[in-house]
Amino acid sequence: MLAGSLMLIASITLFATFGNESVERLFKYVSFFLYATYGVFLVLSLTHFGGRISSAFGENALKAGWFAGGLSYAGYNVIGAVIILPVMRHLRSRKDAVVAGLLAGPLAMLPAILFFVSMTAFYPAIQTQVLPSDFMLKQLDIPLLRLIFQAMIFAALLESGTGQIHAINERIARTYEAGGRKTLSNRARLCNTVIILIGSVFAADRIGLVALIANGYRWLSFAVLAIFVLPLMTVGLWRVCRRPPLPASTLVSL
Repeated sequence: MLAGSLMLIASITLFATFGNESVERLFKYVSFFLYATYGVFLVLSLTHFGGRISSAFGENALKAGWFAGGLSYAGYNVIGAVIILPVMRHLRSRKDAVVAGLLAGPLAMLPAILFFVSMTAFYPAIQTQVLPSDFMLKQLDIPLLRLIFQAMIFAALLESGTGQIHAINERIARTYEAGGRKTLSNRARLCNTVIILIGSVFAADRIGLVALIANGYRWLSFAVLAIFVLPLMTVGLWRVCRRPPLPASTLVSL
């Protein structure tokens, strides 16, 4: 457990230290690995538990709280829209942004949908499992797949952790440059990364990772919806509609 945590921290530090190109390469290769793993996971679930999955969907039961749960899940995943802003410099027009959004939305939901379909084989018992993915892997009883899935989870944590740290570093860098200073050095990025990671590990240790996910994520979700989504879909949308497109040079600097 400790070795894995230290390896994750070291990997995040390595990728976040070297800026945009390093982070973009990580995003690309981890995404391929993640989608391939979830695809295989779904295929194996269908071949092993296809009858259970069909029965679960056949019940067509709509449980109370589904809307709040879906809204909460969507809310804390919207943080991804903030994380990837530093690597959006490749978009040169509103058309590029719209096309990217139309592609990214369904693609971002796809792994969750594949996993949800697989989990329905053991609904509602799976709701009580602390780690539903590990429970499913035990039911499949394929040791190699379990190792690959664990590696994928590590890679996904590396991707999201690096993205968040990089987003913070880029905002610091833009503020640094706006003050007339030079480009933020790799050494400064390294120091920022280490400080943030140490604080995160301390918080997770004090609160508990499971409790942090169960309670903290819900509040984070509502905060993101209120602070980011609501202003973006009201004031932001109004400003976009009434103003001409920004020049490409301005988009690159955002």
